[in-house]
Amino acid sequence: MAYLRRKGIRPHIAQIENRTTPGLDARTTRHPHHWISQQKRKRVEEIFGWMKSYGGLRRTRFRGIARVQLHAHLLGAAYNLLRLSRLQPATG
Repeated sequence: MAYLRRKGIRPHIAQIENRTTPGLDARTTRHPHHWISQQKRKRVEEIFGWMKSYGGLRRTRFRGIARVQLHAHLLGAAYNLLRLSRLQPATG
């Protein structure tokens, strides 16, 4: 964490109550950017959770980086199609 602070990068890690996390203090959590970052993080984690539970990434059947990466890209495209299907039609 000290390396990140010297570089001017704020660590945006989750703050868990009743647990001390080295490097995560009021210097980071007092800014509204930290709260926004945590909201965005939740949205990204939901996508990976969907890929693991419905897409089969938890235990992939493919071997090799290229094949697993292609599988992840296809799942990302499928998730985007799912999101598109759930969009509300524009009125007006």
